[in-house]
Amino acid sequence: MLKRTITVFEHDSLRLGQPEDGRLSVKELECLQLHAGEEGVPYYSLIHKGVKFCGYVGVIALGHLNIEVLPKIDRGSKQQWRKVLVDMLRKVGVLDVISTNDANLKLKKNNILDLYIAEFIKEVQVILHQGLLKKYRKQEGNTTSLKGKLLFQKHLTKNIVHQERFFVKYTLYDRDNLLNQLLYKTLKLIKTFNHTGHVHTNVEAIMLDFPDMNDIYVSEDTFEKIVYSRKNEHYRKALMMSRLLLLNYHPDINAGKSRVMALMFDMNQLWEKFVYLSLKKYLVDATIEPQANKPYWRLFGKRPVNLRPDVVIKSGEKTFVLDTKWKLPYGNKPGYADLQQMYAYTKYFSSDHTILCYPGADEGFVDGHFHHEESGHGYYRCSVLRLKFDISMYPSQQLALWQKDIAKSIGTYCKV
Repeated sequence: MLKRTITVFEHDSLRLGQPEDGRLSVKELECLQLHAGEEGVPYYSLIHKGVKFCGYVGVIALGHLNIEVLPKIDRGSKQQWRKVLVDMLRKVGVLDVISTNDANLKLKKNNILDLYIAEFIKEVQVILHQGLLKKYRKQEGNTTSLKGKLLFQKHLTKNIVHQERFFVKYTLYDRDNLLNQLLYKTLKLIKTFNHTGHVHTNVEAIMLDFPDMNDIYVSEDTFEKIVYSRKNEHYRKALMMSRLLLLNYHPDINAGKSRVMALMFDMNQLWEKFVYLSLKKYLVDATIEPQANKPYWRLFGKRPVNLRPDVVIKSGEKTFVLDTKWKLPYGNKPGYADLQQMYAYTKYFSSDHTILCYPGADEGFVDGHFHHEESGHGYYRCSVLRLKFDISMYPSQQLALWQKDIAKSIGTYCKV
């Protein structure tokens, strides 16, 4: 059975109905409901006979259905916004496709998950070309020859009727180690989930180059304990991709009848990093700091809660604080919560100018300030900057040009 794809935009709703009409079947909706569970998930919420997507973009794969969620701040086709998303992921280093032309061709038939899997396979092939890493590991078990250390108590217990055996503890030097186990487990997952013929063929061929591997339980801690060195640095990118795939895979939903893979990205975080990298690359006359933080509240004996703006710009004696938001503010005015946050940034970072940065179809700048009317103290500048992105010009207007425009606009208003 071929996979079908439903494409929606962030904050859209998807309801129960006829699958041929681009709606969810009963089983698909039940799968999403079970996946959300009682605690919910960040990328969609449950509504009456459907789901409503949040500010996350990417792909949710369940059974034979892919739900593709695209970003959107203005008009534009799904194909245009799909291309924007892939290019943004490439710019921030999440998706590093070999060539732009190759990615464009693949994108016509595939989604983000397909491209991500293709990139992972490419990285594993690079590792195989260099050779799978070998490590020493301890092993216990029965052997027909005495090697290593004889575990006398276990030997007596297990080999009372098999005197030709020895229960020993010995050292092996082989490829069955954590790094290779993670790659192999990810390949098995891809083989389970992806129904594309050529992907199955590639994965099966690659898996033949791996020895038999012990299956392992994977959590955040599994990846946190990996220590990179000169010998295993070439594994880093593949393991970063493996982490995203394995930790976002949710098996055994509904007694094993359905599986869910959610490759979803917080659009606010993606936009924040995109703006930061744009400034870092093109605003060369200033110092750009991502997520500088300062403690601003503490319980006795506890770790402090930190205040962390998205970007801090330092130019000469001046300090500018940027807060990026992927949304279209009503009336081009910041919300009350945004203003409170910006006021805290202004005070704690001694900011000369604090700016809220939004994307938009055209550029706009609204200047404002914080001021205490009764005392007359303080005049803290806080502005709203809408950074122009005309989707109708895409892809002829490449994302690199948008990055230059972002740096130019922010540099102009910060007088850098």
